[in-house]
Amino acid sequence: MQKINILYVIAKLELGGAQKQLLSLVSNLGNERFRPFLFTAKRGLLISEASAIDGLTLERSCYLERAISPFKDLLSLAEIYLFIKKNNIDIVHTHGSKAGILGRFAARLAGIKVNIHTIHGWSFNDCQPWLFRKLIIWLERLVGEFTDRLIVVSRHDKQKGLKNHIGSEDKYVLIHYGIDYAEFNRDGQKIKEELGINSKDLVVANISCFKPQKSPLAFVKLAYLVSQNIPDVKFLLVGDGVLRGKIERLILRLNLQKQLILTGWRRDIPDILSAADVFVLNSLWEGLPVTALEALASGRPVIATHTGGISEVIIEGRNGFLVSPTDMQGMCKKLTILLRNPDLRKAMSGNAKEALTSDFLLDSMVEKTKNLYKDLISEKEVRYAS
Repeated sequence: MQKINILYVIAKLELGGAQKQLLSLVSNLGNERFRPFLFTAKRGLLISEASAIDGLTLERSCYLERAISPFKDLLSLAEIYLFIKKNNIDIVHTHGSKAGILGRFAARLAGIKVNIHTIHGWSFNDCQPWLFRKLIIWLERLVGEFTDRLIVVSRHDKQKGLKNHIGSEDKYVLIHYGIDYAEFNRDGQKIKEELGINSKDLVVANISCFKPQKSPLAFVKLAYLVSQNIPDVKFLLVGDGVLRGKIERLILRLNLQKQLILTGWRRDIPDILSAADVFVLNSLWEGLPVTALEALASGRPVIATHTGGISEVIIEGRNGFLVSPTDMQGMCKKLTILLRNPDLRKAMSGNAKEALTSDFLLDSMVEKTKNLYKDLISEKEVRYAS
């Protein structure tokens, strides 16, 4: 049987949920039916992981980047088009807004059989300037016209897309992120020792890229508010990014050097989560954050801002709490309640996985995606034959 050549396009292989999920998918595709290719930026923290995947052809672009650059974007478009033609690609599967627009345009120009896009949270939001947001929505509508399927990871993203007239309802497919639960059953004592945390101290963790969307400065302010009343709490801020300098300065200004630990990027996220008592995510906008799913898989209660599809997995008062974005007083109140009530933490920990049905298993995510590929290829072959 002839193999199906699949080209994945993503702007940058940074340490993010979308990138990790994509590499998990490619790693578990199997080489019997599929031949995977990956087009991405030249640099990225997960390049080495991608390079190690058996059977994957990795193409690193000199021009593709996340920031908008009309000249480089045109060159990237040409690169993707030529790569499709050279490698006889059957399916183009794009991830993220920038790569999604360029990759789907290139696929359209190259006459690709199947054009798929995964939405890891829409790139337009109310925090953007009105004109820029309208431009992004218009572009998504345009490429949505010739996209065969739009994969969403939450029901919220489907409704948001339809509300903005992006694609028709029959194009949307819900495929949840896949978690390997076996990875999230660790003993956190080793991490506490490594980071100099007393075994009796409570630990609050946040894992995110240091960029405005994730609002890491708000986490620092939250740490300050909580530590005024509960001094024996340590706060872990895991990640890095453009806001690191501002974060470091705010930590000094609030005198939080002993309470808040900046770990930088970590590859041992299951171990980090095992050391935490509570996981906090205070993003301004989201799709469905993978870190929240991983925290629940680790049996940790989650306090998060009510954005995107998070309410589809956080059951208020059972496995966590939701607060409005920017409501630091509300988040402080919820976190203080949890930290002061060990019985409530224990109950929520026991309920943590409650919303993670079998649909969130890694095997389920991979199988549903593979079946989608096969079905769409079969549909197109029948259409072309007739």
